Amino acid sequence: MALTLTPGGVVPGGVVPDRPVLIAGPTASGKSALAAAIVAAQGGVIVNADALQVYARWRILTARPSLQDQAALPHALYGHVGDRQPYSAGHWLREVAPLLTGPLRPVIVGGTGLYFRALTRGLAEVPPVPAPVRAQGDALSLSALVAGLDPATAARIDLANRARVQRAWEVLVATGRGLAAWQDQTGPALLDRSRAICLVLRPDPAWLNARIARRFDAMLAQGALDEARAALPGWDPALPSSRAIGAADLVGFLQGGSTLPQARAAAIVATQQYAKRQRTWFRGQMAGWQVLDPAQLSTD
Repeated sequence: MALTLTPGGVVPGGVVPDRPVLIAGPTASGKSALAAAIVAAQGGVIVNADALQVYARWRILTARPSLQDQAALPHALYGHVGDRQPYSAGHWLREVAPLLTGPLRPVIVGGTGLYFRALTRGLAEVPPVPAPVRAQGDALSLSALVAGLDPATAARIDLANRARVQRAWEVLVATGRGLAAWQDQTGPALLDRSRAICLVLRPDPAWLNARIARRFDAMLAQGALDEARAALPGWDPALPSSRAIGAADLVGFLQGGSTLPQARAAAIVATQQYAKRQRTWFRGQMAGWQVLDPAQLSTD
């Protein structure tokens, strides 16, 4: 895909203004900047597809668009969910549906592959999980949760992602059927992929790792510690909102469990490991998407 220089930045030349755009990629790969460049050049609304950027608490630590960014261009589904409010791919689909037929062309951007999969392939209607089952899952270790999964589901999900593993465990315990079995009865997709421009950023790992380290240092300079300090009262690491990468490390430092350099190093490594899992998932799940090298879209 050719690249076109515009006043707003670099836009892939094949992006036409009358079709929805989907932009997926690992954390820190430049997805938000690309979405902003497209909307600045062609109009539209930037729609969040990141499971942690929906939470109000973490603007800096999840690299959510700044207040200035949101004032400059239309944005949707950012920072609108409370810390203790449940939120799933089903919630996201229900919120994104009206944006697909709204007055502004949606440019949907994020790193949560499940959201894109649900949008373009459909989502199974899994019954709600009772609170007691969720409490049981909260009390188990990741290894115990993995051991309790059915083989079909275990082969399909990221076993290092506790949120995904616990969700699958809860569904199996609550319904007696594995999540994979429910997914095999998926309903129709909200968006036919052939109607959209589907872009996935595939960065060089060394390039991305360096960006991740620089970005976390920038987060610290911008006040990420203050965000963590504000989370200390009633801190609950089991909450989905507490799983922002780096949050537990910074809270641990504030609670005296580590030094700041140790917390910084741990957060950077965790982010790099997460990005590696994202890259693997996107390679396996997004065949047919247009691959872009984000180094060609970046100015830093």
